[in-house]
Amino acid sequence: MWLLKYSKRLALVQLLLLQFLLLNPAAAKKDKPEISSHKLDNAPANFFYFDDSNTILLHDREAGLVHRSEDAGKTWDKVDVEAGKAWDMWRHPYDNQKAYIMGKASTHWHTNDQGKTWQDFEIPRARPSLVRAPLSFHAKDSDKVLIHGEVCRLGGILDCTQTTFYTSNGFKEIGLLRRDTRGCVFAHATPEFDTGDGEKADDRIVCVTTGRTSDDRREHRLAVSDNYFEDEHEPALEGDRTVQGLLNVAVVKGYLVAAVRAPNTDELAMYVTDDASVWHRAVFPTDSRLKEDAYTILESTSYSIQVDVLTVDPPTPMGVLFTSNSNGTYFTRNIQHTNRNIHGIVDFEKVQGIQGIVLVNVVDNYEEVERSFGQEGKRLKTQISFDDGREFQDLTVDEKSLHLHSVTEMKNIGRVFSSPAPGVVMGVGNTGKYLKGYDEGDLYVSDDAGLTWTLALEEAHKYEFGDQGSILLAIYDEGPTDVIQYSLNHGKKWHKVDLPEGKIRAKALTTTPDATSMKFFLWGTKRGGSKTEHWVFSIDFEDMHEDKCKDEDFEKWAARVDKDRKPSCVMGRKQFFDRRKADADCFIREKKFEEIEPNFDTCKCTEEDFECDYNFVRSKDRKECVRDGPLPDPKGACKNGAKKYKASSGYRKIPGNGCKGGVDLEGEKERDCGDTLKPIVSGEINTERTAFPAQSFSNYFYLERAGSSSDSSKAGEDETVVMRTDKSEVYISRDHGKTWDQILKGEKIKNVYPHPHFSDVCFFVTTGKRVHYTINRGDTYGHFDAKLEPTRDSTLPALAFHADYKDWLIWTGAQDCDEDNTNCHNDALYSTDRGGTWEYLARYVRKCEFIKEEGRGDKQKLVYCERFKDEKPDGPLQLQSSDNWFAKAETHFNNIVDFATMSEFIIVATRDDSDSLKVDASVDGQTFADALFPSNFNVPIQKAYTVLDSHTHAVFMHVTVGDRQDAEYGSIIKSNSNGTSYVLSLNKVNRNKPGYVDFEKMLGLEGVALVNVVSNINEAEKGSGKKLKTMITHNDGGEWSLLKAPRKDPEGKSYDCSTGDCSLHLHGYTERRDPRATFSSPSAVGLMMAVGNVGEYLTEKSEKTSDTFITRDGGIEWQAVKKGNYMWEYGDQGSIIVIVRDTVSTDEIFYSLDEGQTWTPYKFSKKKVHVAILSTVPSDNSLNFLLWGQEEDSDSEIVTFNLDFSQIKERQEKCKLDPKNPDSDYYLWEPKHPLSDSNCLFGHIAQYLRKLPDRNCKNGQSIQHYFNKGENCECTRADFEWYVFSGFGTVD
Repeated sequence: MWLLKYSKRLALVQLLLLQFLLLNPAAAKKDKPEISSHKLDNAPANFFYFDDSNTILLHDREAGLVHRSEDAGKTWDKVDVEAGKAWDMWRHPYDNQKAYIMGKASTHWHTNDQGKTWQDFEIPRARPSLVRAPLSFHAKDSDKVLIHGEVCRLGGILDCTQTTFYTSNGFKEIGLLRRDTRGCVFAHATPEFDTGDGEKADDRIVCVTTGRTSDDRREHRLAVSDNYFEDEHEPALEGDRTVQGLLNVAVVKGYLVAAVRAPNTDELAMYVTDDASVWHRAVFPTDSRLKEDAYTILESTSYSIQVDVLTVDPPTPMGVLFTSNSNGTYFTRNIQHTNRNIHGIVDFEKVQGIQGIVLVNVVDNYEEVERSFGQEGKRLKTQISFDDGREFQDLTVDEKSLHLHSVTEMKNIGRVFSSPAPGVVMGVGNTGKYLKGYDEGDLYVSDDAGLTWTLALEEAHKYEFGDQGSILLAIYDEGPTDVIQYSLNHGKKWHKVDLPEGKIRAKALTTTPDATSMKFFLWGTKRGGSKTEHWVFSIDFEDMHEDKCKDEDFEKWAARVDKDRKPSCVMGRKQFFDRRKADADCFIREKKFEEIEPNFDTCKCTEEDFECDYNFVRSKDRKECVRDGPLPDPKGACKNGAKKYKASSGYRKIPGNGCKGGVDLEGEKERDCGDTLKPIVSGEINTERTAFPAQSFSNYFYLERAGSSSDSSKAGEDETVVMRTDKSEVYISRDHGKTWDQILKGEKIKNVYPHPHFSDVCFFVTTGKRVHYTINRGDTYGHFDAKLEPTRDSTLPALAFHADYKDWLIWTGAQDCDEDNTNCHNDALYSTDRGGTWEYLARYVRKCEFIKEEGRGDKQKLVYCERFKDEKPDGPLQLQSSDNWFAKAETHFNNIVDFATMSEFIIVATRDDSDSLKVDASVDGQTFADALFPSNFNVPIQKAYTVLDSHTHAVFMHVTVGDRQDAEYGSIIKSNSNGTSYVLSLNKVNRNKPGYVDFEKMLGLEGVALVNVVSNINEAEKGSGKKLKTMITHNDGGEWSLLKAPRKDPEGKSYDCSTGDCSLHLHGYTERRDPRATFSSPSAVGLMMAVGNVGEYLTEKSEKTSDTFITRDGGIEWQAVKKGNYMWEYGDQGSIIVIVRDTVSTDEIFYSLDEGQTWTPYKFSKKKVHVAILSTVPSDNSLNFLLWGQEEDSDSEIVTFNLDFSQIKERQEKCKLDPKNPDSDYYLWEPKHPLSDSNCLFGHIAQYLRKLPDRNCKNGQSIQHYFNKGENCECTRADFEWYVFSGFGTVD
């Protein structure tokens, strides 16, 4: 009876309990998260959440598939794209509905609904780019996308053109944006960027493109368009000047940043704009310079850019952290010795969602690391800043220093330390003096944004944040594990949960980007027999029993506090969050996909809220803003004798700063009218004489600084010259010869080798094994000892250099010499650390060279050596190559005479069985082809070649026809684009005994060259002297003609041309003492100067028979400017020309400021001087010149005279560069062929920027003279050259 009643009562209780559970679902919730698993066929190449959703896409590249889950990884489906074709996958960064799957070929797919449906699209005849991200996005209109591709010929293997396409309507239509691009971005690539032009600039696109005449990266430029490149313009980056050498362009928050490589250096300039219209050069401290692949733009703010600059090279790289002012132009140093890896990744991360807090790792033993050249390991310490990097401090755990593994050792995906969960920060590391290995670390947590830390879990773990920081999830990361751990109280207490598939090795743990979800996604691997299995897990906390948080479960939390734990200010505001209390037993739940927005309190203004105004910079001690040059005169306030005026205080409040009251530094200040004036100039040429105890100058070299990361306007102040005397003593001048210092005293310097690719670097080789060097144009010096003494062959250099890596060297040294240092053979060694260590490259060589150049592929280690066969110095020379330091070598030719590496080709001269020479050519440095000479070019025994030029996609070569002493001559032949098939250009061209040829290209102007031909071949071969005539071509050797003679001599008298056969003849290359003394300059377009005579033939070079001539139109019309022989140099890109007497002593120079129309004498010395050399910087862009010589009454010393034109009144104002403006100081000049009525050359009209000769201003920074490739022209005979088939050819 009792049992029956009890059973009925129990049933009733169970029924009531069931009803309660049905009516109260929360009561049925679980005490641990739900975990589901799914096995993958292959490793995921990529996966991501769509923002504000539980939808995940996962890419299996091996199978060419994409999988999709709508429930955070519980269940999966394959997306509907063609199986096996998915090569890459991208998420739109600003539209959470869109993603893209890229195929290997031209077909791709996009989705507008988080991957539920997909539509294909085609990029016509193109595949996705292999060198940059294939897609670039518009932040404000997700239908606008740029697609970077490659259009290739020859089956998609060679000859690929980088091309950018676009869509403006979500891939309904795709159009060609532009060919020959090297990266393009929308100006509106981030939400923060604002052009300020409204809808007008909504479609503004900025591209790096190839140069107007070549793909040489030194000519890459910037192009901007507002209408998808229906038209484009090149923006002025340097004042009103455009800049070449663009490497890349990127949008960083509210800034558009362009990196430019300066020529002949690894230094970079950075240009910044905050509106995509007006650009400024970023200025760094003078002791910190940007270098290629040696700076990293870090996560920045809306009011500054953070940049880390490499200071110590790999293998132990270190850097220094800089922060810019609000417009990104002036950078100041934050912290030194930052830790970097060899890929440029920096241990730097901001705490997400909180202004001003950043964590960095620094190298504590930086001095030992620098001294050891990478042998000493780095000891790292972690530092944190709460004030945007102005001050840094240690992380602490119970007063012990804490150090954390950071970005250079990424163990998970996403951010390392933080998430949008306010103030909750985690990291793996250890306490102590320095950071230990990852496997020696533990997991630490902070819930006050890094101010204080506690131990969360022992051992290293991957970790993630959920439910706005209510949930912390971690998994063991030192090996396999079968549990996860979670904490619901900011890491104070942790709970374990078993994984369903046994032990796995965790690979990635993640959740939604906003960290508001209660679901997590885990990928791990485990062994399944002989194969690695890939598993993904969904970890879901939504059904756990915790209640929804109420108002009392939240606290007002100050994001930043000072040392006294009081809320601190950044950008004029204190930042607060309403966040869940650590011990609250609840979940936020309904705030899923809704990030916490901060609250702000306004602060009173302090000095930190202000920056320097325009035309002001920080003083050296960083304590105040001082003016940077003259200040503008506001509305004529300093007229009529006024002495004072009101102007900027030098400060302005940082844009976006919200402070009010307190300190006010930006009010107007009374200033002297003298502040608006430019420095008073003398109006005179200044001269500095220096004497040296020697008989002669052996050689000299300029280490010209063409650009830097600091103010380009000051680059010309460092015009470094290195000179060696006949006593083997070396002197250096940093100011173009005004002052000199002897360096390396006590050393006998045998040779000076400036680095041909990096103008900051120079090597000084002694007679022994010691080699000195400078890598900063003489600021400091180092040395190394080679294993061998330098080669005894005076015709060969001891050092060879790499085009990209300035520390890679090849040393050619003498081995097995006799007692008298003769009968040696050469061995080659290589170093990749600037002589710190040497390894043998090849033995019994004549010479070795690095082959890396533009367009020769990515084989950086490719080296060519001339080696004696079977190591017998009297045997034939073989040409061998290797791309692994001759661990394995390939023999290309068994009997060569020599090889030459030109800008576009490698030319090899080989000897056949009849002792005749033949030519082979290569473009890529790996494959050679026989050179096919024209059939009408009959030279049975070819005895010598001279490679003349290869800058116009063709080789000009001189083939010796007659080699009788003092009667040498030959023919110039010109190749096709790969250097293998040749046509005859001109016969009877003069050469001398060493093989030099009277051939010279006009620099800076395409297609113009001058030669001297031997007009009396028969008589010369019988012993008569050669009679030379000068000829010119205007179409790259297609046609040649005599130079038109000027009618008047320098004194205004008519030349005697009574014989009728009268033209102008010039002394050429074979008579030149210094090969650098060229007729022309690339920066003085259209100008040439030369010494010669008017008549039937070229006469002997003498004061009586020779005159000095100039042309201003590329060699069509010539003018005689001075009687006798003169040397010349161009300055300020041709706006100054200086000439001085050659072969006779003088005390004066002449200079012209109007392209040689008028000349002004200037007496530079009290004594007569025999001037041997007149020089200036190689760019011809200086206002300084240098005379080298010996005074008449001295035989024990030599002298230099610096001539400084920077003070002359005619060159004080900078020229205005806007050729379309009538007030511009420049005009557009169009060269022409003298036999043509139009201005067509090479099938088009070319336009060059030239300064108007009568304008009294200076060019200043280098100008891109080639302005525009204008309209194409109708073809004429001059546009064709002969292609020789068997039996046909041009008539001589």
